[in-house]
Amino acid sequence: MSLEPVRCPWPTSDPLMLRYHDEEWGVPVHEDRKHFEFLILEGAQAGLSWTTILRKREGYRAAYRGFDPAAVARFNQRSVERLLADPRIVRNRLKISSSIGNARAFLGVQEEHGSFDRYLWGFVDGKPVVNRWTELSQIPASTPLSDRVSKDLRQRGFRFVGTTIVYAHLQAVGVVNDHLLSCFRHPFQVQPDRA
Repeated sequence: MSLEPVRCPWPTSDPLMLRYHDEEWGVPVHEDRKHFEFLILEGAQAGLSWTTILRKREGYRAAYRGFDPAAVARFNQRSVERLLADPRIVRNRLKISSSIGNARAFLGVQEEHGSFDRYLWGFVDGKPVVNRWTELSQIPASTPLSDRVSKDLRQRGFRFVGTTIVYAHLQAVGVVNDHLLSCFRHPFQVQPDRA
């Protein structure tokens, strides 16, 4: 009989959330299209649950041309209207418009730094921040790191990149590893006594 691994408690029993926790959250990303995907999804999530966004992820992949930032940067007003009519995504005009603007800003970062990946990981000298939390309540909603990244992104013209959204992005792409110490996904896992 196989035992379920010890996990962070936030994914509950939702299979989509469990898969996201087990396979993606906190895993270092070094591919620009994946960074762009998480920027779009984290911005769309503002005010909603992450479960809602994960359920719409495939719809976003289709509507946003596989999260190709160059393709999204070419979206125009007709594209906005098309997206507003698409039930597979969050139909919020402000979020949709900002995602197109963010695609253009994303291309600007790529042009300046060679890749968005190089830009983002430059904030941590290429090494993930591995925290050692024992309780979910210890995990912050933002940090001085997310404050710096958020400020820099906003100066570059990005929107929906407040410090809380940016911190969620840093967690998602593994710049920050906030798995609890007891979780099997933490690199320095410490299993609690089960006596």
